[in-house]
Formats: sequence, C-alpha cells, structure tokens
Amino acid sequence: MSETSAYSSELYGIDLLRALCLEFGPSGCEDNVASIIKAQISPYADEIWCDKIGNVIALLRGERRKDDSTPKRLLFSAHMDEVGFMIRDIESDGTLRFTTVGGILPSVLPGRRVTVGDADNRVPGVIGSKAIHLQKSEERDKPGEIRDMYIDIGAKDKEEAEKYVRRGSFGTFESEFIRFGKDGRFIKSKAIDDRFGCAIQCDLLRMLKKSGERFAHDIYFAFTVREETGLSGARVGAYAINPDRAVVLEATAVADNTGAPIEKLVAKQGEGPAISILDNTTIYPREMIDFAMKLAEAHGIKAQYKKYVSGGNDAGAIHKVRAGVKTVTISAPTRYIHTASNVLCADDYDSTLALTAAIAREITFDE
Repeated sequence: MSETSAYSSELYGIDLLRALCLEFGPSGCEDNVASIIKAQISPYADEIWCDKIGNVIALLRGERRKDDSTPKRLLFSAHMDEVGFMIRDIESDGTLRFTTVGGILPSVLPGRRVTVGDADNRVPGVIGSKAIHLQKSEERDKPGEIRDMYIDIGAKDKEEAEKYVRRGSFGTFESEFIRFGKDGRFIKSKAIDDRFGCAIQCDLLRMLKKSGERFAHDIYFAFTVREETGLSGARVGAYAINPDRAVVLEATAVADNTGAPIEKLVAKQGEGPAISILDNTTIYPREMIDFAMKLAEAHGIKAQYKKYVSGGNDAGAIHKVRAGVKTVTISAPTRYIHTASNVLCADDYDSTLALTAAIAREITFDE
C-alpha cells in the first residue's frame, strides 16, 4: 500500500487507531503500517525518514539558540509491529505448519481466523488442531501445543498452497475492530499493542505542530519495528537519535475484570495510562516517574501506577543506548493482550494523549 492510498485522508483518534489496527503488520512486515503513519504525519513533521531497519522517525524541530548549541532531544517511541505467525513448512495436504512471532499462548489459537502472506498478497485461513474425536481423554484436558497445530487455507495439496504462501511467509490474527459497552466506551481489535502508541504519536505530533508553539528542545517520534521479537528497532532508532529523555508509549496487560488478586491487578481500565516503575527489562528513574505523575495531577489528567512487575518493552533497549537515556513508559491498560481480541477503554486514549502533550511542553532536562 502506498501513501496515496485511502489512508492519505487525515484520520484522528479512534478512526486512526482503527486504520492502524486493521492493517497487516507482524514483526518483520511493518511496511503497510509505516505507510499509513507516513501519510498521516508527513504534512506536519519538519523531517521524516526511514532507517535501514524499517523504523519511521519524525522530527519537530525546536528553536535554535543564538549560540548555535545543539538543543536537547526528547524522544517519543511506539512500536508498529504486532504478534503473529511465520510459516515454517507446508504439508502435502496443503496445511501450513507455523511458529509464533512474539509471545502468544497456544490456548488462544485453535479455531482462530488468520491472514497469511506478505504485505501485498494475503489469503485467509483458520488455525486447526487435532480433531476432538481423535484425541485421547488426557489430551482433551490440556491446551494443545503449537507444533501440533496448523493453518488451513483451503488448499487441496502442497502445490496449490504454494501458489499463495511459502516458507517464511507471515501471518496475523484476522479480527474486526468494534466498539461496545455503554456509549461505545470499549474497543476490541487485534494489534492494539501497539498501534495504540502509534496513533497517540501521530495525534500528538499534529497537535503540537498545529498549535504553532515553539519549543526549546527537539521532539522526535520513533515508530519502531520488531519490538515483539527483541527490541531491535528501538535499539537502532534510539542510537541514531541519541535522545536526552525518552517516553515509550505501550499497551500493558491487565486483568481488572477477572477478580485477580490486588497484587496482580496491574492497572484498571478507565483510570488513565499506567506509569511503570519496574518491568522485566527496565528500572525507571524515579524522577521520570514522579515528573509524569505530578504533571498528570497538575493538569487533572487521570493516570495510575503500574502495580505489577511484568513484561517489557522498547524502553529496555532505549534506556541503555550510548551513555544511557532517562526513560519513562506510559501504557494503556489493555485486556486480552497478544490475542485476536485486545480490549481498550477509549477514555484511556484521551488521557494518554493529554499527558503526552503536557510532557512534550513541560519536560525538563536537568541532569
């Protein structure tokens, strides 16, 4: 898809999120998502480019000082890729053996609709597993293993299947984008992790540019690749940008509607973005955590602490580049993450956009 596609018209908020979520973009196949993003932000960014690994990087240039010194650099970062699948073999009967790309539990896979192929040519399919009448009683009580599953694309044999896919082809969940609950407050889709962050960054960049404000610092926006498979995009992008401060925008798993014990609640939907203190890849500087939370309080923006140590994100790579980067992660509480049906509260989108705008305007760079 090119930048002259239907997405060249400006989309904002949930409409933009819808376009991004529905696009095909597993790790390693982010080009279509990148095209939407570039179409949305190109009229507003002072500079925009793609690096060799596939990251999209945009810059809002701050005011230059009379002494011609280099302005401080603030980086916002969100990843474009989603979890998915890679075809590892094609059976003689035309079914596809696969492995997961990113962390997907086998229990959520049987019977799921998927899309398989590449950026330009894809076919629908369904994930199958051993038929129930062929399973032994002990097998029925256990979740299946991915090695025993396959993707059925309706091909009669290997020769027909190879007309559409090949070893190394990728796949994603096929999932509708719907709003539900009172006043459509909740959103269900695949890939909210992390098209949420990408949409926020697009809206934020345009908001700041349209405001006509001038900043004493440069503001970079990195839309990164391959977060789900090892943070390589963030590592490359942050090294090139060399930021002084970084804000990572993410989606974080929550279990706020399942009666989870308080120590594993993580965060609650509708209470604003969750600010991380510690996760499996990063210990966040207290000054960055406090800055974000106090800013939210000062502006009347809902925000909360992430209450459970879990997961990791691009901050794990960004905070370690060069001489180190003071980083904070701000996440949307998201139910059923890494499945075909992520669920987001629309209120948290608005709160996150408001908080990131305040950070962009009021960030300090005291050492």
